[in-house]
Amino acid sequence: MIGGGPAGLLLSHMLHLGGVDSIVVERQTKAHVLSRIRAGVLEEGTVRLLRDVGLGDRMDREGKPHDGTVIAWQDRAPFLIDTHKHTGRKMMAYGQTAITQDLYAAYERRGGELVEGAADVRLHDVTSDSPFVTFTRDGIAHRIDCDVVAGCDGFHGVSRQSIPADVLRTFERAYPFGWLGIMSETPPLDDIIYAQHERGFALASQRSPMLSRYYVQCPIGTDLADWPDDRFWAELKARFPKPLADRIATGPSIEKSIAPLRSFVAEPMRYGRLFLAGDAAHIVPPTGAKGLNLAVSDVFYLQRALVAHFKAGDDRWLDSYSETALRRVWGAERLSWWLTRLLHVFPEQDGFDTRVNQNEFDHLCASPTAQAALAEQYIGLPLET
Repeated sequence: MIGGGPAGLLLSHMLHLGGVDSIVVERQTKAHVLSRIRAGVLEEGTVRLLRDVGLGDRMDREGKPHDGTVIAWQDRAPFLIDTHKHTGRKMMAYGQTAITQDLYAAYERRGGELVEGAADVRLHDVTSDSPFVTFTRDGIAHRIDCDVVAGCDGFHGVSRQSIPADVLRTFERAYPFGWLGIMSETPPLDDIIYAQHERGFALASQRSPMLSRYYVQCPIGTDLADWPDDRFWAELKARFPKPLADRIATGPSIEKSIAPLRSFVAEPMRYGRLFLAGDAAHIVPPTGAKGLNLAVSDVFYLQRALVAHFKAGDDRWLDSYSETALRRVWGAERLSWWLTRLLHVFPEQDGFDTRVNQNEFDHLCASPTAQAALAEQYIGLPLET
């Protein structure tokens, strides 16, 4: 596995349960990986998988189940994407950092082999039966001979870049804004709430009973230095209906960052003995909370395929991995794009666009069929078996 984030660590953990050995190669240190602040809303299928592979105890203690997510639309009554009502399933708020901590703990308990601080990682002969990986660590060159390489090293990693340009097809949409986010040690709101407002999108999320995560839409090129805490809190509250804004507990930020928004898909997700998973293959805008959940579904499909290959000589799932994973990827891409378009204010947006979005939201509020369709997609379609 190239990459020691949640995708690489989860794949290694699940392969171990299936009796397949693996090595994880990560260019950063464990401390750096755990310092990254990422998503925290899990689909029901992700929750069930984590429980099935022995990683659910802390999640069940500290995570917060949700019936869905609220959309607070300016000048309209709040609307709940009610996944529990329409699908019988719940979401779970549980931070990606906590999941990564759980994965590291499980990895260390079983004595898994993890290489930290690997520089100049390169993939070789991935279309042959004997691929290998080279890297340097502390100035010393290393080589790992393997049967398969799983590229779990994110959007900027070496894995996808190792696929020739005449083989790889990429599809991308960059959005003309980002999310300015802060973390604060304050009690979060009871619900995860998307706020649509003429000033721009905002989001209230949560990581634990005393850890809140908030975002506001901001222009590309925004400078964090221009956003002291007081300005952020004032802008956040301005974008929420007053009854909700009055319930937001403010406090000093413990983390502040700006995330650009991008939709991106690379096809195929397999090249010879190289298999892409997670952000190495696809990026979704965080509207819809699909990024981590897509990485988990990739890992599910890839682990199943590799165990069948190594333990039973059965390659049918290995051969169909890319096609199967991409069906779910494009479903999540479409939903995330739709929610981003609906809830954000685009620079070129005019009165016509605004009225169309308002009508689309009104239709959603009035149509049980539209509500059920959105809830089914938002909770995550079942994994293909």
